[in-house]
Amino acid sequence: MTSTDPFLQEAIQEAQQGLREGGIPIGSVIVHRDTILGRGHNRRVQKLSAILHGEMDALENAGRQAASIYRDCVLYTTLSPCAMCSGAILLYGIRRVIVGENRTFMGEEELLRSRGVLVEVLQNEECIRLMQEFIRRNPTLWNEDIGV
Repeated sequence: MTSTDPFLQEAIQEAQQGLREGGIPIGSVIVHRDTILGRGHNRRVQKLSAILHGEMDALENAGRQAASIYRDCVLYTTLSPCAMCSGAILLYGIRRVIVGENRTFMGEEELLRSRGVLVEVLQNEECIRLMQEFIRRNPTLWNEDIGV
């Protein structure tokens, strides 16, 4: 995987959309055999939601799928998945996760790996920049999002 991966770029576009909406710039896409099944971005602020992280929004937008479909999917996310999103990844049997970056937040990558999920971290500069700028400008909102 390179930083120019088209599916990571789609996740970055989702993150940018979230930022434009006044939310937190984290985006995700779920890909099945080179087709995006679901896309989403963190919409906790926009929807006054407790759970709409980018990965959860993408899962919601993918809709109801057979377990065999999810097992054959790749989830792309601009930021390392938190405990909630990692739980959903495990629940639905997604076997591969491509992470844009984990420098600004280290999620539950080790849990995912311990359960057989292939986790690839790209340290994409655009993902890092988006989160660093957001955290600098919105530390209270960021802490709320990660439960601090």
